[in-house]
Amino acid sequence: MINKNVWLCITIIFGVAGVLMFSYLGFHPLLDPDEPVYAETAREMLQFHDFISPRIYGEFWYDKPPMYYWLVAVAFKIFGTGEFAARFPSAFFAVGGSLLAYLSGRKLFNERAGFLGALVLATSLEYFYLGNAAVTDMTLTFFLMAALLSFLHRKYYLLYGFAALAVVTKGPVAIFFCAVIIGLHLITTGSLKTVKSMKLISGAALFAVIALPWYVAMYFIHGMAFIDTFLGFHNVTRFLQPEHASGTLWYYYIPVLVLGFFPWTAFLGQALLAGGKEKGEYRSTCIFLCIWAAIVFGFFSLSQTKLISYILPMYPPLAMLVGYYLDKAWTEERYKALKSSAIIFAVVASFLIAGLFYAGRVVTAEMMFSVKVLAGILSLLTVYVLVQSFCHKFRAVMVSYVLGMIIFTGFLMIQTLPLVTPSLSVKQFVKEFKQQYDGQAPVYIARFYQPGFMYYSGMAGTELDSDKLEATILGKTDKAYFIVQKKKYERLSPTTLSKLRVLTVQEDKVFFTRD
Repeated sequence: MINKNVWLCITIIFGVAGVLMFSYLGFHPLLDPDEPVYAETAREMLQFHDFISPRIYGEFWYDKPPMYYWLVAVAFKIFGTGEFAARFPSAFFAVGGSLLAYLSGRKLFNERAGFLGALVLATSLEYFYLGNAAVTDMTLTFFLMAALLSFLHRKYYLLYGFAALAVVTKGPVAIFFCAVIIGLHLITTGSLKTVKSMKLISGAALFAVIALPWYVAMYFIHGMAFIDTFLGFHNVTRFLQPEHASGTLWYYYIPVLVLGFFPWTAFLGQALLAGGKEKGEYRSTCIFLCIWAAIVFGFFSLSQTKLISYILPMYPPLAMLVGYYLDKAWTEERYKALKSSAIIFAVVASFLIAGLFYAGRVVTAEMMFSVKVLAGILSLLTVYVLVQSFCHKFRAVMVSYVLGMIIFTGFLMIQTLPLVTPSLSVKQFVKEFKQQYDGQAPVYIARFYQPGFMYYSGMAGTELDSDKLEATILGKTDKAYFIVQKKKYERLSPTTLSKLRVLTVQEDKVFFTRD
């Protein structure tokens, strides 16, 4: 029988996470290039009635396993093929992850630690962002989180089942994380004998039944083309070779974590230190959570391909550690720690405010009003947190962080993001395109814009190598249309530019023709 206090906690967590994750799903267009890829692939699954082999532009697509495509396809059938449905699975699992953090944390630590950990997770900036994005990272994070927490609760069949679902979501990296994190924990805590009770044989069979059918089917249908592209390029090559310039920066994820875990970055260092020093009944759990976070951070820091979203799987253990620490500091009345965390928060908030003003000046002058409001929200929150921290009011500080993030993210999504979506999405651009296009001539489009162009126009166009733009233009004798980045267009020679007719310019996109 669940008592009233548990129901109250669940209601609050569901309310906070639900407002953050579901309020804005259909509020703005899919952002290039990643969100349209997943939405378009799911749409083509329905179009071709093929739920085994993912496609994009009508061609087979070996980038990711099918789990997120399946989930979006189901959402499309329920809600229609819009932005809300494309993002719905991420929001669903973001809320589910918050509730799981509470239900698990209350058993691993205590009621208040679990409750605080769940709120920390739901209101962290990057968790919120990816809970509102049509990408695979939140789905992977939920399944990986469920698998690893199942190990802590000794629910081994759930461990294998959720690990298998993670593999069908993102690939073999889920096996690596589960094996290494659990293995290091058993070694560190001297618990290797636990392996005997982990139902390895039957668990492996359960894992295989769930995880392998899609991989086997893809191999029989597509042969080595699937193995070479999915495993060879998208897993091994992308780990060893940078796909973006950021891959060479070893420190890339340090600022990502500092800002992504905002506002709870203020407690992060203290929580990790307290977890590492824990000697009592929570020692094993704290060690496990520390190893979990460290392995994810270390793995993706070593990877030569880096994206902001990759380290999301370390947010659940960090949030639970912060929840454990906050409960401990609250119980032991560590007022000095509360004050120092408020100062750290003020410093991080100051950097974030500076970043907002810089972005406002670079992107568009229209953003400055929104930037000033966001800066004002953060400034008021900072002052309030400092005052309440120096007055030794733990509850007021926790409430202010949660409510502050709800207000901050709400204004960000409703007022600020719409000002920059024309530069982040092709949705409005496609409307201009349809008014100018003759409906017959071929369309050549830069790779970055192609997924969104296909999703919003229904036309794939022909992928254009931007580095060979001039040669491609000059090589066409018949009428053709081109969609490229503005900076690429401006680099064309005067001779080539004289042969072109610009039809539309919107933000960073230029639509022109050569008659």
